[in-house]
Amino acid sequence: MYSDIFDRIETGSAGPIGQYFEQGFGYYMYPRLEGELGPHMTFNGIPVLNWSLNNYLGLANHPEVRKADAEAAAKYGLAYPMGSRMLSGHTREHERLEKMFADFEKKEDAFLFNFGYQGIVSTIDALTGRHDVIVYDAECHACLLDGIRLHLGEKFKFRHNNIEDFEKVLQRAEKVAEESGGGVLVITEGVFGMTGAMGILSDIVALKQKYPFRFLIDDAHGFGLMGEHGRGTSEEQHCMDGIDLYIGAFAKSMASIGGFVAGPHAIINYLRANLRSQMYAKSLPMPFVLGNIKRMQIIDSPEGDALRAKCKAITKAIQEGFSKEGFDIGEAQACVTPVHIKGGIAQATKMAKDLRENYRIFCSMVIYPVIPKGMIIFRIVSTAAHSMEDVEYTLRAFKEIKAKLDAGLYDGDDIAEMTVE
Repeated sequence: MYSDIFDRIETGSAGPIGQYFEQGFGYYMYPRLEGELGPHMTFNGIPVLNWSLNNYLGLANHPEVRKADAEAAAKYGLAYPMGSRMLSGHTREHERLEKMFADFEKKEDAFLFNFGYQGIVSTIDALTGRHDVIVYDAECHACLLDGIRLHLGEKFKFRHNNIEDFEKVLQRAEKVAEESGGGVLVITEGVFGMTGAMGILSDIVALKQKYPFRFLIDDAHGFGLMGEHGRGTSEEQHCMDGIDLYIGAFAKSMASIGGFVAGPHAIINYLRANLRSQMYAKSLPMPFVLGNIKRMQIIDSPEGDALRAKCKAITKAIQEGFSKEGFDIGEAQACVTPVHIKGGIAQATKMAKDLRENYRIFCSMVIYPVIPKGMIIFRIVSTAAHSMEDVEYTLRAFKEIKAKLDAGLYDGDDIAEMTVE
């Protein structure tokens, strides 16, 4: 006798995070941040200093960006163009934006995604057949893991940012590929979004002299920010030519929706004809296309250089400040700073509530299963819109929070009561 799927879900534990969903909804999960998008917003009616915005360059409220978004929406609405790119959703403006990305990343061609997550999943799926082998970093983002899970062939992961383990795993993959007649695709991230650590791109590229693999990177957190001109983590590490396929997303530095993949013209054309998430879904609407063109014009300009410098200065100040106060921020190098604290979910919720209610600081709280049991991460995301005063206030608040934690003021197994309206 088979069971009912809904009965199993309703009577089960709902998973490590889901078991707390009813208590946490609206506060720890699906919180409501309202007001003008920026470092100072309102959370449940309380003004807060917000460190949980993927608006790295502050373009969300840039007057020229807001003007371009508004004019495009007024002219085209959100429906145009209607249909998938392949059938009826293609325009010259989509082509123009793709050329901008190809030129910016110094690749032959680029293909626009309607959503970054789905585009990445489909790219991996389209590139690899059952005889091919995938080698990937153990801490790759969920979108990469979902694309890898679709792969019907062999896949091997290497220890995070460990070049020695990578080469050992790559040698195993090469043997499997030789036996099957397939190829090897290596996948990692430019910047790992949970830790702020850069991927070991230049080290991996150096091994292309010994092994004939292809290299794909997801640089969602590096595009527009890292490198002298914002071309990403591969520019930062001086290995752009060694990246076969570069994927950038719009949800971070561009404060928008969508993404792109850039690479050789023949491969990009193959993806145009085979990416299921683009063939069977609506094209990116015109307001996003034109708005992203304006964003790219700013990113690829002296003003973009200034915004990058501001974001990096804020990041440097807060990371050095946390380290000086004795906090563990791991491998953080980019504008994501994970503040690691030992404790369980009960302590995490109490600390988060204290930060939000008493110190008026909002940042994301990350717990198991995203990170190992017994650890808490408060994730600080720096942007060009933050100020040094914001940094100084936050460091003082965290110093006091740490003292309370060390004194046992957050101990106990009870989950902090939720302030949910």
